Amino acid sequence: MIVINLDVMLAKRKMSLTQLSQEVGVTMANLSILKNGKAKAMRFSTLEAICQALECQPGDILEYKSNL
Repeated sequence: MIVINLDVMLAKRKMSLTQLSQEVGVTMANLSILKNGKAKAMRFSTLEAICQALECQPGDILEYKSNL
């Protein structure tokens, strides 16, 4: 499964979900879904905008964990 570590990067950058929402142009509701691990998919454009705002790489946000 793919885990989205958005909360970790937000804490490292001392940024709130509200600030990120304003910077990337994604609604709070959609960012909350990502942050809480409820998302089934993410657009590359959204991932790119988040990485740009948080000054990080996709691998800093996305993590693969085996279901075993």
